[in-house]
Amino acid sequence: MIVVSLAMASICFTGSCYPALIGDNTPVGTFSLSQQRILDPGYGGDILVYQESREYLWAIHRVYTLNPQERRVERLHSRQADQRRSITNGCINVMPDVYRKLVDCCSRDVLVIS
Repeated sequence: MIVVSLAMASICFTGSCYPALIGDNTPVGTFSLSQQRILDPGYGGDILVYQESREYLWAIHRVYTLNPQERRVERLHSRQADQRRSITNGCINVMPDVYRKLVDCCSRDVLVIS
């Protein structure tokens, strides 16, 4: 099971927790994951989708760095959870090494966001 805490702006799996960037509209609930290829260079080639609508999709992905003004990498390194909240459009951003660990172990697990 993968657990995302919106209060702590963190993602936990296989007994370890990591900082995550989240957004004001990151949905709460239990979700299945679906790995999908994506061509936009800001996402590193693939994402783990957990919810879709006609207009939008929500996913876990590598930290998006193509908008330097957002300082997403610096925010991910912050020890203060409030620095990691309200930055994304609802997706969950993690460092590339965390994303790789997540895909390698847990891409078929259940995601719980609370």
